Amino acid sequence: MTLEKLNEIKKAHEQIVAVRKLVAEEGEKLAKETGYRKQVLVCGGTGCTSSGSKKVLAALDKALKDNGLEDEILVVRTGCFGLCSLGPIMIVYPEGSFYSQATPEGVERIVKEHLKDGNVVKDLLYSETVHADGSILSLSETDFYRKQMRVALRNCGVIDPENIEEYIAEDGYQALAKVLTEMTPDDVINEVLNSGLRGRGGGGFPTGRKWSFAKASQSDVKYVCCNADEGDPGAFMDRSILEGDPQCIIEAMTIAGYAIGANKGFVYVRAEYPIAVQRLQIAIEQAKEYGFLGKNIFGSGFDFDMEIRLGAGAFVCGEETALMTSIEGNRGEPRPRPPFPAVKGLFGKPTVLNNVETYANIAQIILKGSDWFKSIGTPGSPGTKVFALGGKITNVGLVEIPMGTTLREIVEEIGGGIPNGKKFKAAQTGGPSGGCIPAEHIDTPIDYDSLLALGSMMGSGGMIILDEDTCMVDISKFYLEFTVDESCGKCTPCRVGTRRLLQVLDKITSGKGEMEDLDKIYELANHMQSSSLCALGQTAPNPVLSTLNYFKDEYLAHIQDKTCPAGVCKALTKYEIVADKCKGCTLCARNCPVGAISGTVKQPHIIDQDKCIKCGLCLQNCKFNAVITK
Repeated sequence: MTLEKLNEIKKAHEQIVAVRKLVAEEGEKLAKETGYRKQVLVCGGTGCTSSGSKKVLAALDKALKDNGLEDEILVVRTGCFGLCSLGPIMIVYPEGSFYSQATPEGVERIVKEHLKDGNVVKDLLYSETVHADGSILSLSETDFYRKQMRVALRNCGVIDPENIEEYIAEDGYQALAKVLTEMTPDDVINEVLNSGLRGRGGGGFPTGRKWSFAKASQSDVKYVCCNADEGDPGAFMDRSILEGDPQCIIEAMTIAGYAIGANKGFVYVRAEYPIAVQRLQIAIEQAKEYGFLGKNIFGSGFDFDMEIRLGAGAFVCGEETALMTSIEGNRGEPRPRPPFPAVKGLFGKPTVLNNVETYANIAQIILKGSDWFKSIGTPGSPGTKVFALGGKITNVGLVEIPMGTTLREIVEEIGGGIPNGKKFKAAQTGGPSGGCIPAEHIDTPIDYDSLLALGSMMGSGGMIILDEDTCMVDISKFYLEFTVDESCGKCTPCRVGTRRLLQVLDKITSGKGEMEDLDKIYELANHMQSSSLCALGQTAPNPVLSTLNYFKDEYLAHIQDKTCPAGVCKALTKYEIVADKCKGCTLCARNCPVGAISGTVKQPHIIDQDKCIKCGLCLQNCKFNAVITK
């Protein structure tokens, strides 16, 4: 591959991709020049696939053929658009019409009325894109997208991830060409170092510094690794990038290889990500075919190749030394540090390891410069951050925001607020290693240092929103149960400490807690943080400590009053029927599985507390709000 050939491919395909970024007159003009009247993009990410996007694609292909439009309409299966809760998603360009929760039946209408007759089917559009007067907004004008800035996700939902030429049309491999033909390895490292890019996998270590350490290490062999294990509950940032833009990872890892003097790369990816694995394998094969991997890349004399290693589903393998141990074919367990991987890593050789999102920023930094990257975000946390937004939030999905965006903006604007009129209680960030940010800190800017100051952390990017119905003792117990299951057992502080900590929480949530248990939590947490071998054990107490810090009143209610304020912990929950509200409809009694509710028609009912198993069906079925928890 030569630079001239690269630019030929770019020129041949850039108009096709450009249509997907323009609307109205410019888009219509470009659409005609490409030979297609319209383009239909269907999300092929895991979320939309699980919602039935394959059936939508099949129905679309059939409807286009039935209407004789197969040669006029370009259909593209893309990566994630971000609004995962609205899948399957289908967008028609050049108009930019956003159809949500698409169905095979709806597709038939869209093809006939929109693609054939030119009339947008407004009742099938995402409601946020339709004004009361009937006018249609572009996606970029909706609350969900307005404050986002896509850098790592720039191609997700825009290109066909299985077509390398569409990636090239979006400046793909221009950064690699620049690096190999114009820059020295030191130039590359200095550009990354000056950008201030910090690792997006959790620790936030400066990427350029890590690369400089690996370059300085003397060895005949070096390696570049990508952490795509992503084991945090509710996290799917890396998966979405691999599914929607796998070539950007290949390009970035090749650049890293040139910078540190490595000729081999490994992507360690979860086996539970079949679409990501398949698309990454296709991308590697295409990159080799086009000469972006292999021998003498761009005639520079630099060789680089890479391959995939499948993870076995162990959360601990997200830790860098455990990941490398797993790639080597051994049981995934962490190793003591130092020596650090930049000195002695994979197979005992100097190794650079970054996660998917970190690599996804590299090509843009090389092309646009470190000053451009530093202009985004905050001085201490430049750039953007991708979050998997989940929990009690209206817009569940994938978001990318400039560092420094406040939690309030994420929850109330991008996330669309808390459903059902409930109040925001906290945001859990950093997964099992992170903590909870309470409502009193909702105006906190999201960056590395601000989160650490609050007792939480950035982590890989999971953000779980909690509402007023959440029990904070129970949520800390949930994360601790996860770490107990995922501890590799190699070191005693983690293996024993997590279980002992969980026993204390079990005791508290079952109504047997004592005030001394709070002292035990602090003591156990201190031992685990100071003595555990790796970050899994060192950070396992974080969810417990942060909830105890900000929601101590709930712990005290569980211990002293033997009640769960949120009504979540069954052992501490008591269901009662308010006589003044009960209409005697008998619905609660008829749905009680153990016959604990008695009463006659049109008369107040009573719950026998000795028989009640606290299943909550009475509360769910009462239409008069007569059932309460105490």
